[in-house]
Amino acid sequence: MSWDEFIHIIANVVIWIAYFCFIVVALRNIIALLQLLLAGWVFATRVRPGKGARDLWHRYADLALPISVIAPAYNEELSIVQSVRALLALEYPEHEVIVVNDGSKDRTLDTLIDAFGMKKTERTQIAHLQHTRILGVYRSKRYPNLLVVDKENGRKADAANAGIGFARTPLVCVIDADSIIEPDGLLRAAEPFMYDDDRLVAVGGAIRIVNGCIVKGGSLHRMGIAKEMIPRIQIVEYLRAFLMNRVANAHLNTLMLISGAFGLFRRSTIVEMGGYRHDTVGEDLELVVRMHRFLRDNRRDYRIAFVPDIVCWTEAPAALKGLDNQRARWQQGAMETLQRHRGMIFNPRYGRIGMIAMPQIVLEDILGPPAELLGYLVLPAAALLGLLDPMMALAFFFVSIVFGCALSVGTLALEEQQLRRTPSARDLLRIGVAAIVENFGYRQINLWYRLYGIVRFFRKDSTWAAVPRVGFTEG
Repeated sequence: MSWDEFIHIIANVVIWIAYFCFIVVALRNIIALLQLLLAGWVFATRVRPGKGARDLWHRYADLALPISVIAPAYNEELSIVQSVRALLALEYPEHEVIVVNDGSKDRTLDTLIDAFGMKKTERTQIAHLQHTRILGVYRSKRYPNLLVVDKENGRKADAANAGIGFARTPLVCVIDADSIIEPDGLLRAAEPFMYDDDRLVAVGGAIRIVNGCIVKGGSLHRMGIAKEMIPRIQIVEYLRAFLMNRVANAHLNTLMLISGAFGLFRRSTIVEMGGYRHDTVGEDLELVVRMHRFLRDNRRDYRIAFVPDIVCWTEAPAALKGLDNQRARWQQGAMETLQRHRGMIFNPRYGRIGMIAMPQIVLEDILGPPAELLGYLVLPAAALLGLLDPMMALAFFFVSIVFGCALSVGTLALEEQQLRRTPSARDLLRIGVAAIVENFGYRQINLWYRLYGIVRFFRKDSTWAAVPRVGFTEG
């Protein structure tokens, strides 16, 4: 092979890579645009929910199924009392709070015992889903609906499984330790079950960023936005994820993810499936994907719903340090799930899940990140070397950056028109600025973190790096 032939082959490879990157990024954004339009239609045609807890209570108090709220806790002694008090104060006709102390090394358990008058009790675990040993069960004398389960450390999935095993209610709500459920959040999330025909197995709810808000007594006291740009950009990300992606996918019956920060499930279905898996860092995605597979393999008619109204607030990483671990873990968890359930991809046996939803995850989580990151390097280089028309490199910039800005601003407009939960016009402008700034640096850094998640997947690195938490702003 001559040198000229070698150069020609390399040039063709670069051109094909450039076209591949352009097509993948364009396809992702086209799907996102269709999701935004569909979400807008869903919001425009839906029956608006009640504006307050009183209205919800009058409507649904007699229909509400009992719920067990499962709260895994690890080294939470500083905030656990406030968190539990907020959970006990939720406006719901009948709910039990099950706190699972997952082998904390601090005084989490002692703090709970002292604050709530906990005493050891005998309670049979009716489903053994966890892998670690239960050390003790405690019941509060002052709060009959509070149960604390003490167990050896096994991470969140194992702790959630232990709590589900002790729950005796038809529905279970699994939350993160840093989540704040709105007072009427359970009622809003449980509403779809009240009109259910025994097909509904899970409900997800919209989640917002609590950074910058004022928290009092473990409950949201006043909404606000953070001073730092990183949390503001994540507000935009969460709006796109919950108001665009999940609203559209739920309408098409292709919802594949219920956030680990808040999820409401039919207990019998989770127990029958064996609970959360312990061998993945993305247990929330894996659970829902496996739920689809399990129910379709058993030829059951089912549905998974989503409540677009805010039901929960969660703390986001305040700096890039912490965001890197979170995004790498999300990416790794998605790839572990796809590898485990690869037989569903383009498999007509699984209907729209196999033919639409699973390929969409492949596009978003396997092809998308490396293609976009590579495109930022390859297309400008190929244009400068004369291998591509410079207009194509400009088109790539438009599709990835300008189109991305438009999608974010469109989602923000949808939120303002439908939910109006942004405190002021000034805050709305700040979030709008973040929607633009996101595309110039943050987005590319985030892609790099996701690429690192792919590396972690191939290394089979199962270590869990905790995301640093600043804590809530107390009023």
